[in-house]
Amino acid sequence: MNPTLILEPGIVSLHQLENIYRSHCAFEIHPSARPGVEQAAHQVAKAALGEVAVYGVNTGFGKLASTRIAPNETATLQRNLILSHCCGVGKPLPLPIVRLVIALKIISLGRGASGVRWEVIELLQQAVSNNILPVMPEKGSVGASGDLAPLAHLAAMLIGEGEVFHNNQRTNVKDAFSAAGLKVIELGPKEGLGLINGTQVSTALAMAALFDGWRLTVSSLVSGAMAIDAMMASTAPFHPRIHELRGHQGQIDAAATLNALLDGSGIRASHLDGDQRVQDPYCLRCQPQVVGACIDLWRQAARTLRIEANAVTDNPLVIGEEAIISGGNFHAEPIAFVADICALAIAETGSISQRRIATMVDPTLNHGLPPFLTPNPGLNSGMMIAEVTTAALMSENKQRATPCSVDSTPTSASQEDHVSMACHGARRLLDMNENLSTIVGVEVMAAAQGIGFRQPLATSPSLDNVIHAFRLEVASLENDRYLANDIAASSEFVSGGKLLAAIDPTILPAVSVYE
Repeated sequence: MNPTLILEPGIVSLHQLENIYRSHCAFEIHPSARPGVEQAAHQVAKAALGEVAVYGVNTGFGKLASTRIAPNETATLQRNLILSHCCGVGKPLPLPIVRLVIALKIISLGRGASGVRWEVIELLQQAVSNNILPVMPEKGSVGASGDLAPLAHLAAMLIGEGEVFHNNQRTNVKDAFSAAGLKVIELGPKEGLGLINGTQVSTALAMAALFDGWRLTVSSLVSGAMAIDAMMASTAPFHPRIHELRGHQGQIDAAATLNALLDGSGIRASHLDGDQRVQDPYCLRCQPQVVGACIDLWRQAARTLRIEANAVTDNPLVIGEEAIISGGNFHAEPIAFVADICALAIAETGSISQRRIATMVDPTLNHGLPPFLTPNPGLNSGMMIAEVTTAALMSENKQRATPCSVDSTPTSASQEDHVSMACHGARRLLDMNENLSTIVGVEVMAAAQGIGFRQPLATSPSLDNVIHAFRLEVASLENDRYLANDIAASSEFVSGGKLLAAIDPTILPAVSVYE
């Protein structure tokens, strides 16, 4: 049983959030946040009884904000808000994403500016602790005013409406709560609005893409180093001074990692002298420039996501001891931009990896390796169609990298007339990362095969460790066999972290803002 993770609103780290994403740990807001939360809830309750119109507290919503709501109808207002906004469609969001959404929501509520009671936060925490997670349809948000539709399905759980997954089994919320000994609540003033108004779904999707995409990008440096040895390519382009003269940190780090991974390679030492080739193809020698630029994009995304993870993004907000002010923190434009740059990083990492695969299987380019990396070409086709599969995935990712943030459409009778499209912009990254894991996995498969053909020359100790771990999952290709299972295993070897687990972590780039 994992210990409960304590989250301090305002200073939660990406490392903590990745732990929530990758494990089944329970999490709670630090109790020091409670006084601020309760003070803000008291202010909202007072405003609900007052004569001054306060948006979402004693008024309608959106275009209906001019409609005043009587104090005795506050609970009905909030319940109706949730039910009317449960308009999500499509498949349920993956449960690790839902866990992240809930963590991000309670962090935001825990800042003490949303006006919800501590009881609301506690019930969300208790649901997670009892492995009860709402069924949240993946589609329906335009990324402003917050992720209204999907978050409404989260809020519905608290009032006993909708469906949940209880111990991974889909059921209705009332049965799940009854089994766990939990009770639904009646929402107080502004609590429904505080729950659905925010960027937590878009942010959780982008954050999951960061966690997985960073792993895949760093893994591509390993598969790229393997391709260097498989192709008997030069390491001279990775000389540190070249990259210091340009100055981009991601490029410097990528070159350093490639040098460290190839240190001690007998294959490299064998062709230091007498090699007639002057320069290698760009997909081999420009890895630091391309993957390094992607590393910089991921780091930029991480900085923005860490800020957003600790942000208050609903509306209106309780400011100080008196004011409740309407603003626009629910607009997810920063996350939309993050999603777009992450899409670029995923697409480009896959693009250069795929070119290395294509080079390794091509007998006119692979420096003496057999065609399609099979020991008996002609009778066997080897990795011919595995390369074609990666080409299909690469092109799919390139098409999906078209920016979403530049799109907008007016909604809610043009009251919400500019929106971010952050939610589906971030959601597409999940599929893009899945494609990338297959591309990098096939590169590992091809490069390991190519390095095997260079025997008795040996690769570096670091890369030999990777090949040894990989061969526990996927055997060397002798005669043609059913390759779909090998491709799936290779993809899982990369995406599941086994590849990086075989490498000394001190030689790999780090996301410096994770802590």
